[in-house]
Amino acid sequence: MFDIRRGDDGTVILAGRLDAASAPVARDFLAGLTTTTRIDFSHLEYIASVGLGVLIGVQRCLRESGQGLVLCGLRPHLREVLDLAGFTGIFEIE
Repeated sequence: MFDIRRGDDGTVILAGRLDAASAPVARDFLAGLTTTTRIDFSHLEYIASVGLGVLIGVQRCLRESGQGLVLCGLRPHLREVLDLAGFTGIFEIE
């Protein structure tokens, strides 16, 4: 199961599993971002390579206008995935 929504402060909250089945939903939701946005991973259990691809695609689009994604609430296993994929230098991480 996957859920994506905006919190009261504008942070995008991811929950569940971001995998091949849920990537289109995440891509559609995140495609509407136009400013620097925090993404809260504290409720995300799993992210597949296709989910990482969604984040990279959004980051590229935002960087063209001087904006970007700020990733927060990363659980240790998700932080390790980002480290191994070399993504910690691509995103701002809180």
